[in-house]
Amino acid sequence: MRAPRAVTAAAIAAYRRDGVVCLRQAFGRDWLTPLAEALDEALARPGPHAEDYAAAGHHGRFFGDLDAWRRIPGVRRFVLESPAAAIAGSIMGAQRVNFFYDQVLIKEPGTSARTPWHQDQPYWAVAGAQVCSIWLPLDPVAAETCPEYVAGSHRWGRAFNPQHFIDGSPYAGTGLPALPDIEAERDRHTILRWALAPGDCLVFQAMIVHGAPGNRSPHRRRALATRWLGDDARYVIRPGEVAIPTFDPGLKPGERFDDPDFPLVWTRPT
Repeated sequence: MRAPRAVTAAAIAAYRRDGVVCLRQAFGRDWLTPLAEALDEALARPGPHAEDYAAAGHHGRFFGDLDAWRRIPGVRRFVLESPAAAIAGSIMGAQRVNFFYDQVLIKEPGTSARTPWHQDQPYWAVAGAQVCSIWLPLDPVAAETCPEYVAGSHRWGRAFNPQHFIDGSPYAGTGLPALPDIEAERDRHTILRWALAPGDCLVFQAMIVHGAPGNRSPHRRRALATRWLGDDARYVIRPGEVAIPTFDPGLKPGERFDDPDFPLVWTRPT
């Protein structure tokens, strides 16, 4: 698969500079309609790692699930056949892209729970700079409901301790410092967010600091986040809690994720 037309030189430059880029209409209805049905199926039949991230006392529901591609054909087809891998590889400048995992994220109308500020990569047993996510909404997303990104924070050169979404408690034993209180110092940062239509997507580097507000709107906010590994991504054993992979991948430290559990989906055309 060649680089999709949505991946322009300007988009690549924005990703490198800011750590996140919005691609408009990168996916057509032929992908969005079956994927929306697949996410509804994930909500109706949660997997073993499904969670409600909204703690007691919050209004609404914030539902998350992992690895839907393993059990829901619509998600699996999207992962293996859609332009997503080509988008990830082209944006990262990679020669090859392996799929890492997917995450279903659904905020029902009136949900007050935030997605806390965090970096993705400290949650994962992955080292490397060519690691990214594609966040694809299946519903219109107002700017006030969109994930927010601290521009340039992927270049801070520091990893911060992950926290559990449901209660904000820190991961144990990582040895990493706590993330600064981004919400309290918003005026010190350039924070990016967009109004999104179905078909638009956000591509962001795994070390960028990001979070998301609750969904105070009267509409659902269904999204699928797919995670992608480029040329330099390697398995690493981190101290303390690690969330992903949710299983022992059987890899040695420093090995590529070349395994049926992490399929090679895209290579750069010659």
